[in-house]
Amino acid sequence: MEILLSEIAKMVDGRVKGDLKKKIYGVAPFEHASDDDITFVDSVKLAKTISETKAGAVIVPMDVEAASNNIVQVENTRVAFAKVMNIFYPASKPKSGISNSAHIGDNLIYGKEVSIAPFAVIGNNVTIGERVILNSCVVLGDNVKIGDDTFIYSNVTIAERCVIGNRVIIHSGSVIGSDGFGFAPDKEKYYKIPQTGIVRIDDDVEIGAVNTIDRATFGKTWICRGVKTDNLVHIAHNVTVGEDTVIVAQTGIAGSATIGRHAAISGQVAIVGHITVGDNVQIAGQAGVAKSLASGEVVSGTPAIPHRLWLRVQNIIPKLPELKNKIRTIEKRLKIIEEKQEN
Repeated sequence: MEILLSEIAKMVDGRVKGDLKKKIYGVAPFEHASDDDITFVDSVKLAKTISETKAGAVIVPMDVEAASNNIVQVENTRVAFAKVMNIFYPASKPKSGISNSAHIGDNLIYGKEVSIAPFAVIGNNVTIGERVILNSCVVLGDNVKIGDDTFIYSNVTIAERCVIGNRVIIHSGSVIGSDGFGFAPDKEKYYKIPQTGIVRIDDDVEIGAVNTIDRATFGKTWICRGVKTDNLVHIAHNVTVGEDTVIVAQTGIAGSATIGRHAAISGQVAIVGHITVGDNVQIAGQAGVAKSLASGEVVSGTPAIPHRLWLRVQNIIPKLPELKNKIRTIEKRLKIIEEKQEN
C-alpha cells in the first residue's frame, strides 16, 4: 500500500511539516522504521530523539517541532498512530454466509453480510444484526440478541436471553451469561438459587479472552457502552460497569457491585460485592477494595487506601526492623531510668 503523507494527515486531523508528497508504505516502531515507514513519539522528552529514527515520517504532539524530519502534528499521537495502523493493516473479514457445518436452531433472524463459521451452534429464536461475524465453535443460546457489526471469536459461549449491542468484540474462550454464584446455606449443604436474569452488553464494548460475565439473579448484569476488559476478568451477577471503564487482567468483581464511568481498574484487583466505585476512580494493581469509593479517588493496597498514603506506608515497611530495634533500645533506657527513680 502507498499513501501520501498529506493524505495520512487528513485521516488523522494532523498538520504536516515537511514533504507533503512523501510516500509512506508501512508502519513501524521508532527504532526499526525505515524511510518508507511512519512511526510516532508521544512525549516532548522522546521527541528530542527524533533525529535518531530513520523513519520517513513521525507522528508527534502538536507542540513538537523537528528540523530535519517529516512530521505530522496531532492532538493525540497514540490515537493517530492507531488509525494509521488500521489503514495499513485492516482487520481481515471472512466471507459472508452460513456454513453448512453450523447448527442453526429454529426461527433465526439475521441481517445482511452475516458470517457464521463451521461448528457454530445457534439456538432457537436468536436475532443477529448486520455484518456480524461468528467464528468456529461459537455457541449462542436460545433467544440471544446480537447487534450490528459485532465480532465474536472462536469458542465463545453466550447463554440464553443475553443481549449484545453493536460493534462489540468478544475474544476467544469467554463465557457470557453463566450462572451467578448463588447458593443458600442449608445446614452443612448449599441449595442452588436459580439465576433468572441476563447479561446486557452495550455498544462498542470489547471483552478480552477467557472472561466470565455471570447472569443476574434477577434483572441484568450490565456492561455499559465503551467498556474494555483485558483477558481473564470475572464479573459476577448483577454487577454494573459504567461507560468507558477499563478493567485489566485477573480482576474479580463480586456480585451487585456498581462501577462508575471511566474507572481504571488495574490487574489482579479484587472488589467486594454490594459497594459502589465512583466515576473516574483509579485502582492500582493487586488492590483489595472492601468499601465504596467516591468519584475521583486513587487507591492502592489491601485494604485499599488513598494512593499517597499507601506510598508513605510502603516507605515505612522496610524500616520496621530498624524501628523495632530502636523502640527496644528506648524501652530499655526508660526501664533503667524508672528503676533509678524508684531507688
